[in-house]
Amino acid sequence: MPIHHALVSRILQGPGEAPAELRARAFDNAEPGIPLVEKVATRSAQITDADFAIDGLTDDQLFELVICAAVGEATRRYEAGLAALAEVR
Repeated sequence: MPIHHALVSRILQGPGEAPAELRARAFDNAEPGIPLVEKVATRSAQITDADFAIDGLTDDQLFELVICAAVGEATRRYEAGLAALAEVR
């Protein structure tokens, strides 16, 4: 799991174009002002080009938020799987 921690640390606290607070909210799927973030986490197959038309954010910032949202959702699923395995043992 050290690689996973390094990834999460890098995307949340490392240098980036999007503010760290915004990246953290995207990771937690807690950014109500950007529907794209929620869609990445819950309905990624339904994302269209129109979802990326967000005023005030650059392409690089949007890319970072998509990565944060995807890694955040993967982390929640990974941790839920580990918790389920721990209950079985």
